[in-house]
Amino acid sequence: MKTNIYLNNERFIAGITLKDETELESNNMALHTCVNQENVMENRKNLATSLKCEVHAFVCANQTHSSNFHKVTLADKGCGSNRIDTAITDTDALYTYESNLLLCSFTADCVPVIFYNEVTGLIGVIHSGWQGTVKEISLNVFNHLIQVENCNPIDLHIHIGTALSQEKFEVDTDVYVKFKNLGYADDFIYYNGETHKYHIDNQQTVKKQCELAGIPSDRIIIDQTCTYLSPEGFSYRQDKKAGRHLSFIMKKEE
Repeated sequence: MKTNIYLNNERFIAGITLKDETELESNNMALHTCVNQENVMENRKNLATSLKCEVHAFVCANQTHSSNFHKVTLADKGCGSNRIDTAITDTDALYTYESNLLLCSFTADCVPVIFYNEVTGLIGVIHSGWQGTVKEISLNVFNHLIQVENCNPIDLHIHIGTALSQEKFEVDTDVYVKFKNLGYADDFIYYNGETHKYHIDNQQTVKKQCELAGIPSDRIIIDQTCTYLSPEGFSYRQDKKAGRHLSFIMKKEE
């Protein structure tokens, strides 16, 4: 099983699963878009084994490209881990202080954001497709954590995972205008006069949202692997039947 581990120390483990042609359904991790749910469950079991946890420790959301977030408690353990209908509803970001819960986010071009607070032990994941980005989900989540959870932004570390590159993220005027209206994404947009398309760097826009929340830029790491161009990437834009990566983070028992 292919995974890219972004972080693994005494307190946290985080990373993203990769497309792998040698695995069932190429290591697809999503129950909501698969040929056979048993195949996905087998892939999740393999991931759980590699992370030394159980599938029942997974916490998954029914992602809807919203700006909604959810504070995960022990009562949420196992939500969406083996059935779609038990996933946390209408939510695109999860965070928790609890140990031994694997917070999960599913992507195939959208931007996955993994974060942790080295002081308080807070962890979380965010799913930010272009719709989530223009709704400023990352900025909203971090503002909430700072204002409600008393989180010091300089204690946060961010991993922005593999996503669709600016080269491959081409859009028409309607989407361009939504990014333009943010007021801070101009540097991450260019226009192709031959195709009459705009190209947007969604990862850099998300990074800017993290910075606007007060997180130092040197605490933000971007995995620039393009889901469209990489053979290890699931790309919905390239293949409408694409599987999904699973971005994850877990706080280990202290």
